[in-house]
Amino acid sequence: MKKAYLIFIIFCLLFISAGNPPGFWDKKSDSELINDLINAMTDEELLGQVFFIGYQGTSPPQSLFTWIGQRNLGGVKIFTRNVSSLSSLAGDIKRMQLLAQKNRFKIPLFIATDQEGGWVSHIRKGFSSTGGNLSLGAAGIPHDAFLTGYYIGSELKTLGINMNFAPNLDIYSNPDTWVIGPRAFSSDPRKVGLLGLAYLKGQEKAGIIATAKHFPGHGRTDLDSHGYLPKIDVSFSELWEKDLLPYRFVIKEGIHAIMSAHLAFPQITGNTEPATLSHFFINEVLRKKLQFKGIVITDDLEMWGVRINGDNIPTVCQKALQAGNDMLLVSHTPDIQEQAWVKLIRLLKSDKKFKQRVQEAVRRILQVKLKAFKGENAFPIIPDEKKVPRDIPAKNARQFFFDSSCRSITIVRGAFIPYRPLPDEKILIVGQYHDFLEQGVKRYPEAATLYISWAPQYYAMDNDIKRVTQAAGSYDTVIFCLSSPSTLEILEALKNLKKKIIVISALTPVYLLHTPWIKSAIAVYGESTASFSAGFAVLAGDFSPEGKLPIDFLKP
Repeated sequence: MKKAYLIFIIFCLLFISAGNPPGFWDKKSDSELINDLINAMTDEELLGQVFFIGYQGTSPPQSLFTWIGQRNLGGVKIFTRNVSSLSSLAGDIKRMQLLAQKNRFKIPLFIATDQEGGWVSHIRKGFSSTGGNLSLGAAGIPHDAFLTGYYIGSELKTLGINMNFAPNLDIYSNPDTWVIGPRAFSSDPRKVGLLGLAYLKGQEKAGIIATAKHFPGHGRTDLDSHGYLPKIDVSFSELWEKDLLPYRFVIKEGIHAIMSAHLAFPQITGNTEPATLSHFFINEVLRKKLQFKGIVITDDLEMWGVRINGDNIPTVCQKALQAGNDMLLVSHTPDIQEQAWVKLIRLLKSDKKFKQRVQEAVRRILQVKLKAFKGENAFPIIPDEKKVPRDIPAKNARQFFFDSSCRSITIVRGAFIPYRPLPDEKILIVGQYHDFLEQGVKRYPEAATLYISWAPQYYAMDNDIKRVTQAAGSYDTVIFCLSSPSTLEILEALKNLKKKIIVISALTPVYLLHTPWIKSAIAVYGESTASFSAGFAVLAGDFSPEGKLPIDFLKP
């Protein structure tokens, strides 16, 4: 009788154990818990972890909650289009994470965005506005880069965003690389590595998982991989010594995530296969040569650069996993996300080798999530939307970003600087930023302003050229904001007017290459109120700036 009772008890315990799968929050060693989780997952639960998806609109659709609740989704990407208010976004993220905690394994979601600072910042309403990476390169102060990462990270953390697709480690190698331009720290790979590492450490201090990009380096091409497949003609030895140097910095310091890019290197690989789909770049270079142990996330697989060879997106997703990427970023289209799911789940169920590849990817994903979300310094995955008005912008951030902008300002050409107009001098301030015009009038209240419309990247509107040239004829001095090929075209139209022209260059100063006739030029690098305020302070003579050109194209 006792023996039968003992057998019954053991059977009950086994039954209870079988009915209670391992959970993310179980108190086990990471390696043991990861093995238990992977062994307990269905094919659907495994595959869900490798997907990183975005959604349309300011409120998450039901389809996204289906991915989270039924497919064990790995991550969600937040875009500008998803933000109606900061509090509502925090509430949406809270709903997502609470639903993930109702799943069998209670694995938190990665919630990511692109908040590089400066030009590329997907969350703008209420957030701190920074001078951008090139501004940090001009100042050359690692602690500024650290605090930039920290303040950006602190504000993301308040919203419940736990991963940032930054720092940008691209080298500003090509003056025509407008898609990278001010997103880079410098044309010097050592400076990029040092500042990128400092930025990374600041994000980690704030509790954010940093993601270095765009591996193996986007700074040599003037093409945008959203619409094209850039083909970069460079040897591996040159790539290793320059473009890959910043990755050597951050990998040595233990970065957890790297984003692969849609870039072809035919001299290195002998073909036009994008690095995203390249076994050589992901496994031979990143895993073996660089010894990277974290997760590799693709750049968006709906971009044309990765599809240029004719594959549909589900096939691209398959190739990306087989090449060694761990997470698939499919950002925009629900139908395409579903098609990719259908193709990959069929393959997972029928191909043992492919399933092993997915299991390997999930193992890495879980390793990063356990490090980030468990332990003493764990990131709180559930945001409190009530804290948003109090904690964004972060305390002291606004003053820091102004001070940092001041440290970056560079006098490129110094005639008429400081500029103190004569009593009867007529001044016209021209620019495509309202903040630029407002800060200009604060410094020169007697000045008139002329707003020029945003135009396509490579040409100016004929009407704007005519308006500016006609207006400038009535003034003695024109203070002009230069930031793009279209504004360069307008500026060139002023050349023969024989007026005093002072240029304040926003974003990248590279367009000054084409204007040797301009004798007065200040580079402010950002497009924020702080950047323009600092630039006009220098122009008015408040202080002498110490910023140095972070790119070598304009240096004598």
